[in-house]
Amino acid sequence: MSDSGELAGISLLIVDDEADLRLGLRRLLEPTGAAIREAEDGVAALDQLAKAPVDLVLTDLSMPRMSGVELLPQLRERWPETAVVVLTGYGTIQSAVTCMQAGAATFLTKPCDNREIFDVVTRLGRQRLAARAAGERPRDLVAADSRMRAVLDLVARVAPSPAAVLIEGESGVGKELVARRIHEQSLVAAKGFHAVNAAALPDTLLEAELFGYRRGAFTGADRDKDGLFVAAAGGTVFLDEIASMSLLFQGKLLRVLQEKVVRPLGATADVAADFRLIAATNRDLEAMIRAGAFREDLYYRLRVVSIPVPPLRERPDDVVPLARSFLADAIATCLPRGAAPPRFGEAALAALRSHRWPGNVRELMNAVQRAVIVGGAETIEPHHLGLGLAATVAALAAAVPAATAEPDYESAKRDVIERFQREFVQRALERTGGNVSEAAERCGLTRAALQRIMRALEIEREAFLRGKSAAQPA
Repeated sequence: MSDSGELAGISLLIVDDEADLRLGLRRLLEPTGAAIREAEDGVAALDQLAKAPVDLVLTDLSMPRMSGVELLPQLRERWPETAVVVLTGYGTIQSAVTCMQAGAATFLTKPCDNREIFDVVTRLGRQRLAARAAGERPRDLVAADSRMRAVLDLVARVAPSPAAVLIEGESGVGKELVARRIHEQSLVAAKGFHAVNAAALPDTLLEAELFGYRRGAFTGADRDKDGLFVAAAGGTVFLDEIASMSLLFQGKLLRVLQEKVVRPLGATADVAADFRLIAATNRDLEAMIRAGAFREDLYYRLRVVSIPVPPLRERPDDVVPLARSFLADAIATCLPRGAAPPRFGEAALAALRSHRWPGNVRELMNAVQRAVIVGGAETIEPHHLGLGLAATVAALAAAVPAATAEPDYESAKRDVIERFQREFVQRALERTGGNVSEAAERCGLTRAALQRIMRALEIEREAFLRGKSAAQPA
């Protein structure tokens, strides 16, 4: 760990009832440059945060007066932008699940490894600084492809109206970004945008989240709370993955849309609700209606306007602009200060263009982040992206440099084979951390044969031991 000071401008609160542990964590994390404060329990933490919120909180789980489990939901509700790391000696699976459901960014079990704590805080701090530098705006939509520009044209037409919108498309195509764009261009843009993933919550929790509840409605309901339909106060509620809702809940949602009132859990009277609903699905709702799994009357309530978002494979002109945008974000959030920012090599760009992207935009973002994290090279090559060999072979063929005269068959074949060998060997060495024997076994070669290929291509195993890609000969 180095005294980088790269988190200057980040504020951090350490919450633990053991003074010695707080001191140890302070000394460990001071080199990051973050402004560090301390609190002895959850009550003291809330008092401090009420006076001055922070970017990050490190909290113990077991404390007097107010535990970490009790603190987490309050942090999520009152300071949703604050990232929370839970440190505890009671590392059960149930504790981890509880903390993550309550909004913790991660969960570490005592005795914690100092490097792990330092790295987690540094990563979360970088993400916060990057978001701040970008004005904390949500990611904008990329629409270089004509099919995506058509989507944005439809968004611009429907946004000013109060009509319900159903966004349809495969997982990972960017449905929430389309919903946010609708909200930003609507007449209620100055009001809140509230997103809920219906697939992530069972009916009871989804009802509590959307409809609210009254004190005593269930164990742990120690106060009244408005649901998002009421809290939206004229803003937008985005309900994602609506196909996962049960038929019973669909009926309750239909009544809310028809009457614009909600009945909080434990209440005896309805409450007026003013909101604009945008829904999204990755399923064929008409097929679900025919199968009796989705209500037809709700479908037509939700689908006043339908916006289909095409998968990434059907808008190829968006791939490289999206990749460049993701690369800029990954450089800002995943690389240490002072590290040389990588760029895409021509072969990597060809691999990006030729891949089918079954996971859509989300898969592309993950591939670029992987390349930045594991590559460690100035130039991103196809094997850094972690795509299949089919995309790699197509990329290598496409990346053969054009000549002033048409190359003969043998020369072109030799060039493609050499590029394929280089990519194949680099991929194997990367996966084995530079272990030549294991890489040879994976390639179906003897160790001696692999070493001969490495010498011919000037590939050094040491580069992969350091987690960096092999240098390319001139």
